[in-house]
Amino acid sequence: MGGKDLDPEAERLLSQHYAETEGSDFVFVTKYPRAARPFYAHPDANPDGSLSTDLTRGYDLLFRGIEITSGGQRIHDHGMLMDSIASYKLNPASLEGYTEVFKYGMPPHGGFAIGLERLTARILNLANVRQAVLYPRDRYRLTP
Repeated sequence: MGGKDLDPEAERLLSQHYAETEGSDFVFVTKYPRAARPFYAHPDANPDGSLSTDLTRGYDLLFRGIEITSGGQRIHDHGMLMDSIASYKLNPASLEGYTEVFKYGMPPHGGFAIGLERLTARILNLANVRQAVLYPRDRYRLTP
């Protein structure tokens, strides 16, 4: 991946490989490079127990050739979070609304987002994801 996310062709090929070799429509891709994830992605552990500087505890779930879910564990330590913000060259003041609560303690946690329309389109074998969207947007229509 070279520090980047999978492109659509890679998602399709990886899904095709697992469908043919494992008989599964689902593929979890884990340990994403840090460069492909947001500042709050928790670093993965190295074999010696130290934290990786290159990999995260992030994942994507592919289904029949497309990413339908993306997520992972998030940084919960205030100091680690502030270091990560600095390493991404972000302005900490612009993120105070997010980081303030971490000063008082935050339990380990994670998050994910699911592309409901993408999943629906793939399950129904629709030609275009817009067919699975109640209010599709395009260059002529930006609001419902």
